[in-house]
Amino acid sequence: MHETRAFRTFRAAVVAVLATVTALPLYVMVTSALKPLSDVRGAFSWWPSSLTFQPFVDMWTTVPLARYFVNSLVVASAATAASLVIAVFASYAVSRYRFRGRSAFTTTVLSTQMFPGVLFLLPLFIIFVNIEQGTGFQFIGTRIGLVITYLTFSLPFSIWMLSGYLDNIPQELDEAARVDGCSPVGALLRVVLPAARPGVIAVAIYAFMTAWGEVLFASVMTTEANRTLAVGIRQYSTQTNVYWNEIMAASLVVSIPVVIGFLLLQRHFVAGLTAGAVK
Repeated sequence: MHETRAFRTFRAAVVAVLATVTALPLYVMVTSALKPLSDVRGAFSWWPSSLTFQPFVDMWTTVPLARYFVNSLVVASAATAASLVIAVFASYAVSRYRFRGRSAFTTTVLSTQMFPGVLFLLPLFIIFVNIEQGTGFQFIGTRIGLVITYLTFSLPFSIWMLSGYLDNIPQELDEAARVDGCSPVGALLRVVLPAARPGVIAVAIYAFMTAWGEVLFASVMTTEANRTLAVGIRQYSTQTNVYWNEIMAASLVVSIPVVIGFLLLQRHFVAGLTAGAVK
């Protein structure tokens, strides 16, 4: 289709506006991280009066940022691994087998996405308290409790998306693997999963990002010893001071690994979302 000059101009203007809106907060974050605290507190300026990298040094000692980073990495990685394992087997069963209760299961999985996550906070808290009182096994204030909490968010969408992706993989591959002597699990692991790699990567990215940036449940389910980054960054704000430049510096530093990982896997992520959303 032939594009007119007016349409190209309009498209360029829209792209320029969207790029500006996206890049402006990032620019303010970077420049604020390079300012002394007095500059950030004073009148807003587009450029620091004196460039300094001291906030990037002080942010590690003002709060135990390294410990928060490790906690977030452990919790997000464990939640991602558990979500992948459960979602792979559950979605394979939904995609390949017809069993009693299949429709009810898929409907229940999808219906959980209709409710805001905050509604699950009090029920989960009560369940964890009752488990601790009945068995002595503690979930509140532990990493394992936070991992289980994040599974309630990531699993329903992961199962739905991955089962849609597996529906697009011909079942003849499974049958050929079974003829060659593979068990159903062997066919899944050796044949189906390699073909479903974009979908698996998309599920992994979604589960990791869900656990990495969550604030509400982490603020209730953690203590000082296992606090995550999303909650720990708030510690830069005290009763007497707010270290805005260190907050910006810490936000940049902790975002870099996630952004790099997403950019490296972006192609697989888009492919997995596209194939999993359309049957």
